[in-house]
Amino acid sequence: MVPLDDSKGVWKKKGTGKSRRTPKGRQVDDAALNEVQALIGGMPLRRDLLIEYLHLIQDAYGHLSAAHIRALAEEMRIAQAEIYEVATFYAHFDVVAEDDTPPPALTIRVCDSLSCELAGAEQLRKALEIGMDPSEVRVLRAPCMGRCDTAPVVEVGHNHIPHATHEKVNAAIHAGELHPQIGDYQQFAEYMADGGYQTLHALRDNGDWEAVQEQIKEAGLRGLGGAGFPSGTKWGFVRANPGPRYLAVNGDEGEPGTFKDRHHLERNPHMFLEGMLIAAWAVEAVTCFIYMRDENPGVIKILKKEIAKLVDAGIVAEDYIEVRRGAGAYICGEESAMIESIEGKRGLPRHRPPFVAQVGIFNQPTLVHNVETLYWVARIARFGPQVLNAVEKNGRKGLRNYSVSGRVAEPGVYLLPAGSTIEDIIEAAGGMAEGHVFKAYQPGGPSSGLLPATLNDVPLDFDTLQPYGTFIGSAAVVVLSDQDSAKDAALNMLKFFEDESCGQCTPCRTGCEKAVKLMQADSWDQPLLEDLCQVMGDASICGLGQAAPNPIRLVMKHFGEEI
Repeated sequence: MVPLDDSKGVWKKKGTGKSRRTPKGRQVDDAALNEVQALIGGMPLRRDLLIEYLHLIQDAYGHLSAAHIRALAEEMRIAQAEIYEVATFYAHFDVVAEDDTPPPALTIRVCDSLSCELAGAEQLRKALEIGMDPSEVRVLRAPCMGRCDTAPVVEVGHNHIPHATHEKVNAAIHAGELHPQIGDYQQFAEYMADGGYQTLHALRDNGDWEAVQEQIKEAGLRGLGGAGFPSGTKWGFVRANPGPRYLAVNGDEGEPGTFKDRHHLERNPHMFLEGMLIAAWAVEAVTCFIYMRDENPGVIKILKKEIAKLVDAGIVAEDYIEVRRGAGAYICGEESAMIESIEGKRGLPRHRPPFVAQVGIFNQPTLVHNVETLYWVARIARFGPQVLNAVEKNGRKGLRNYSVSGRVAEPGVYLLPAGSTIEDIIEAAGGMAEGHVFKAYQPGGPSSGLLPATLNDVPLDFDTLQPYGTFIGSAAVVVLSDQDSAKDAALNMLKFFEDESCGQCTPCRTGCEKAVKLMQADSWDQPLLEDLCQVMGDASICGLGQAAPNPIRLVMKHFGEEI
């Protein structure tokens, strides 16, 4: 046993006798701490608000410096590594270390989705790169911005330029037009004058949630975000679990070619909001979270403005609805990844079971619907199931909003019978663009792959496309012509999946990367690609990796002459 040296206490020092004046690691910068505190203001220092605080810093300073990350960690009493892993997961955050150069003041994002690529986005991006001073402006390729009807699209700051050209982009920069443009929409007073929120008030006063659920089921409403699960059935699953319960709106409409949710929110946000509040009433949700993709800054402004009016009118309590802003991650369109993001984490899909109806936000039962589904909930509750089920075509009942883009004369959102074929959809969109002959189409986003023009009599609805190796998904229809390559279109889709894979599981992370390399060959190694598709489909955790093989398989099946 070593004897104690009473003159120095229990701990005997060795070496020089000099001690550290500060803890190990990066120290808190007082100026950065003051800046972070000023940005957060009186907001609560909750862990689930981390992404919101990162947005405040990014918006104010154009990047996330190491000093600000350290200051935020100090303020929230969490590890810097925890903040760093969240910030670096999302594409819209720029993390800058001490020795790194911050990005320039202005960022231009050029959409590289299939519709924009068909409209010349790649050539436009190269022209912008040549014409801009990289010390003042950076030009980035970006995934789909949900404006495929006005392709090609460029975002200058937070201002989206439709049908973008080099001249239009330069004009926006010189005019300082860097903020979202908000058009006319039905505001709170107009909606109330038109009978808005009367149904909600009646249900709250003397309503039966099961009666409304039966209306939803009778109407045949299914989830319109892509999965197609019966909407009313979800309510019963959530109600079966003890509370508190939450409602989460999936507004992360990131599937390339999809823009119907944005279409509704930019025109009639209150029909959606009333539908959300009816669904929240039905499951007795204590809070509603609206998760909105960052690519829709104008929609976020509209929602915050109109929700404030609901609070002023006494329709909801001040903190009942929380708008959460995504940060550039397609994977957060998957419901469990969205819930992780709402909790302020990386958007990694959860293993299931348990399902989010049982274990969702903060491990509590959570009802998840997308924007368009809730729009129809309000209409069904107000006007009855017949607003959907009274329409029938080709043996299919109901209506669908199709987002239509590509080689059509008039791209846009078209409300058509659910039994509509691709020929019906093209006709609604004004026919093919001048000089183009119909060749192929994407029925429901890149996850659905490509079908040939010969399959022109199939109703584009739930359960009708599975025999052809695909599905309707989000009803994002992109039309290709005789001037387009199916092989190149499939490569565009796989590059998107490669970029957007969250990286959690090897089959998707490595599979997408390997697929892109194989698809860039002049001639495809089809047996190897099919083997890769099989592994990805069988072993990936979520729908991204499971559906990514569809473009590969359908091109091999229908467009073999190109590969």
